[in-house]
Amino acid sequence: MAAVLAGLVTFAVFKKLRANLMKQQVTQIVAAVKDLPVGATLTATDVSLVDWPSNMPLAGSFSKAEAVVGKPLIHSIGAKQPIFQRDLGIEGSGIGLSAKIPPGMRATAVKSNEIVGVAGFLYPGSRVDVLATYVVPDHPGSITQTVLQDVEVLAAGQTIEPDPQGKPQQVNVVTLLLTPEDSQKVQLAGNQGTIQFVLRNGTDSKSVELTPVRLDQLAGLVKPPAPPAKATKRAPAPPPQQKYSLEVIQGTKSTVHTF
Repeated sequence: MAAVLAGLVTFAVFKKLRANLMKQQVTQIVAAVKDLPVGATLTATDVSLVDWPSNMPLAGSFSKAEAVVGKPLIHSIGAKQPIFQRDLGIEGSGIGLSAKIPPGMRATAVKSNEIVGVAGFLYPGSRVDVLATYVVPDHPGSITQTVLQDVEVLAAGQTIEPDPQGKPQQVNVVTLLLTPEDSQKVQLAGNQGTIQFVLRNGTDSKSVELTPVRLDQLAGLVKPPAPPAKATKRAPAPPPQQKYSLEVIQGTKSTVHTF
């Protein structure tokens, strides 16, 4: 009897759960059919519609395949992975690296070596500062100046995706994502002297105020200019004390007391 009762209870619970699952509404979202590399332009055969619970909406996803066909990927996507708006570039923006360049920005290539490339630890997505060492006409010695701060590395050599294992890779060219004005600065700095990359933490986006360092300062021949002294405010003078006079008359004699 206990076994029969347990079986009936189990069957009732299973039937109820199955009914709830059947009642659960689903929607369809666009997902990748196979692994897709960055820069690939999506075609109708690259995507398909998959079921997704309606009570768990995915912000930025697509419900129609036509909405993503013809657009390039700016991030690699795995098979069966949903496609989001943040993964797509603008239609017609090109393939490969050009798809990762936002409107108004430029991809600027800079020559690199083992030292300039931070011993091979520059990957796509790294954040760097750009230092330039050059000689200023009519000024003795060389100077080193931080030309740009918090710049994104778009590509290291021909690699536009970071190595999953973080292995160092020696490259001859590093491509930076810059504004047109900053592209001119880097080009001018490279023609005037040498460029050095300084790797920074990806979460550190703070810019600091720096002054160029001269060769005579590095050698200790002159001291760097001292920061301007802060003006001290003088306390206002106390108001003059009010004086009172008292005249005392005793008969024909008059005396004045001041306090």
